[in-house]
Amino acid sequence: MKRRSPLFAMFALFLSCLMTISTYAQTAKDIFNSSETAITYLGIDFTQARLIGDAGADAIDIKNRIYSNINQVVVNEWEKKYNFSKALQKSNIPNDLSIVEARNAKIDADKIKSTNSADESRLKATDIEKLVKEYNFNGKKGVGLVLFMEGMNKTAEHATFYVTFVDMDTKKVLFQERMVEKAGGFGFRNYWCKPVAEAIKHIEKSKYKEWKNRS
Repeated sequence: MKRRSPLFAMFALFLSCLMTISTYAQTAKDIFNSSETAITYLGIDFTQARLIGDAGADAIDIKNRIYSNINQVVVNEWEKKYNFSKALQKSNIPNDLSIVEARNAKIDADKIKSTNSADESRLKATDIEKLVKEYNFNGKKGVGLVLFMEGMNKTAEHATFYVTFVDMDTKKVLFQERMVEKAGGFGFRNYWCKPVAEAIKHIEKSKYKEWKNRS
């Protein structure tokens, strides 16, 4: 049998690595122009969230129970109200809440409530990029979809958050947009779930096309 030279073996290894990199390299165009781009819904990151104008809210309960409940509602009622797959024109978007749940568990409950309406608009795109760099994606590949909650303004009856797509392999933000959506409903959990449902409606109706044209 003819032996292959060490140079050939090195070239084969290089080609294999190059193919692996190209498989997982992602761009905003991949997200909005290909139905085959793998996207994983990671949930709502509440680490930067400020609840404004709700003095009677129980911050400890919000941290320990309600934030997790909100995230769970989204995946439990995916087909009915929170279908990102349909809004983003993908056949299937699996979910994995473990990463954001671990981050949300470390929130300082004393920082949840605020009386300053400016706290709903204090984050910038660069802040989101810094937050993504802190993530441990546990070896996941492809695109991760995270909602970074910024403000939940009870007085104004709306929430502000960043819809963010990230390359989980490189921790690069591929696309992000700040959205302001109406809150409402019975009970604290449902009240703050509604902005997510409203955002999905707007993505499906007009934002997806707009984002596609911008990518």
